[in-house]
Amino acid sequence: MNERLKKCLKAAIPPVFWLGVWQLAAWCVRQELLLPGPTAVGRSLLALAGTTDFWLSVAATLGRVVLGLLWGAAAGTALAFLTHFSSWANAIVSPAVRVVRATPVVSFILLVYLWTPRAAIPWVIAGLMVLPVVWGSLTVGLAGLDGKLLELGRAYRFSQGKLLRLIYLPALRSHFSAGMLTAFGLAWKSGVAAEVICPPSQAIGSRIQQAKLGLETPELFAWTLTIVALSLTLEGLLRRCLEGVNRV
Repeated sequence: MNERLKKCLKAAIPPVFWLGVWQLAAWCVRQELLLPGPTAVGRSLLALAGTTDFWLSVAATLGRVVLGLLWGAAAGTALAFLTHFSSWANAIVSPAVRVVRATPVVSFILLVYLWTPRAAIPWVIAGLMVLPVVWGSLTVGLAGLDGKLLELGRAYRFSQGKLLRLIYLPALRSHFSAGMLTAFGLAWKSGVAAEVICPPSQAIGSRIQQAKLGLETPELFAWTLTIVALSLTLEGLLRRCLEGVNRV
């Protein structure tokens, strides 16, 4: 058996095994309302994928999550540098970021709902979940910078831009990549959770809420599989992009 076939089998066996477990459990329960089988969920997913509303909902949710990821990463990066270079800023900002990290996402969703338009809640929440993760990763990276390299750069009278490009960025790439990969998963889950609790007019979370209220369990499972598939696919793409950047 060649290596390629072994890899294919290794990749195929786990999903086939869990699909079998799922089907067996559905046969034991014998109530589609409680646990639909893979076939029923597959039919529901195909029916959904054939509608315009499905793709509009996916695009809307994806846009909100990406927006939250971008602003949370930008804010986390800016605050990491600010707290690194200013002890006063660190004394003020660090406790606030740690409070954000420790607060349950549901509490934030309900609080943000009081002050924010419903359509904006998912990307605001996603960004709030991303910010402390990126801040924490970069804070660790900044603290571990080689002081001798910085002294050497200053001795050669490097400008701040040159120090950033030649010393800071190469040292922080791996920390930023690790933070972004963790943050993406949090952004995706928290963004969809916000859509379920405070459903906008067009979103995956809204469709999940509608399926739950209508007792459409196969559709509920189909949307859940869509979320998982999108999350894994996008995380893989993000990982490849970050690996490409780190190799430059």
